[in-house]
Amino acid sequence: MASNAQSPQERPAGSDTPDEGARTPSEPGAADPARDAAVAATAATGAESNPAVTGTADDEERPRFSRALIPAVGVSVSAFLLFGLQIGWPGHVLLVASLVLAFVFDRGLFKDLLLIGIGITIVSLTSVKADVSWDRFITIGTVLALAVSVPFLIDRFVYKRRAIRFPFRSGKKWTLVQKSYIGLVPLLGWLILPFYFIRSGAYLNWPRITDTSELVRFFIGVNAVGTWDELFFICTCFALLRRHFPVWQANLLQATIFVSFLWELGYTAWGPLLTVPFALLQGYIFTKTKSLTYVLIVHLTFDLVVFLAIVHAHNPDFFPFFLY
Repeated sequence: MASNAQSPQERPAGSDTPDEGARTPSEPGAADPARDAAVAATAATGAESNPAVTGTADDEERPRFSRALIPAVGVSVSAFLLFGLQIGWPGHVLLVASLVLAFVFDRGLFKDLLLIGIGITIVSLTSVKADVSWDRFITIGTVLALAVSVPFLIDRFVYKRRAIRFPFRSGKKWTLVQKSYIGLVPLLGWLILPFYFIRSGAYLNWPRITDTSELVRFFIGVNAVGTWDELFFICTCFALLRRHFPVWQANLLQATIFVSFLWELGYTAWGPLLTVPFALLQGYIFTKTKSLTYVLIVHLTFDLVVFLAIVHAHNPDFFPFFLY
């Protein structure tokens, strides 16, 4: 009976050459139970395909500086021009030029910067200066909703991928330090925010509340914008930038857009001394916790203090428990 086994001449003993069609565990596509389990776990939490969430981007393998930074910086600076300085056409020209350059350098980078650029452009269509009148309340809400949903829908149905995700469940337990920070946030807000708003006069960038309807709209608006900040700047801008750059570079780029928007919103004077560290810290925390829920809790806790402090600044008899 003929044997199916290869003879020593056909495959020498001790040879490292695998059989035809076989893959070693280190080869792409090879069966790897540990890897498959990890993929299944991230799929269950909705965190796959997002380096900002999964941490799969290997920063050590990325060059510290590459030419891809040029169009990415251009997109971020365009937001500074449009939101921070409120200069319309130069900001849009820089945005378009940066996208053209990204198209020349790297088509993958272009696709991701295009999504960020679309969001920035939509926001730039109207002023986001704080205003609780019904028409501005609806207009700003609609614009911000489109700025998040349009890039998300393009990513899903045009690009047919899941680079933009909103991972409310990370599958990881929060550490004692992370839990303690949540408890510390209200105290930090109570100590810092009223002092900033009142001493700098920045509270005047928000309207004086005159009735219950305006008070309710103001409360809803503060929380809605805070939620939008995390959906757009962290889960969209930061996540897309992390596909191409190390954490620190992606974080600086998203923080530039984030802080520029907050300046137009009303965080003027020496506000960037607070908003720059906050934007960077939110990106860092998201990288560590991989949880949208966590960064939302932190942000909305601060925003609760923002709401109370601004109302108090306009009406000192309301919430008279601040020190400044």
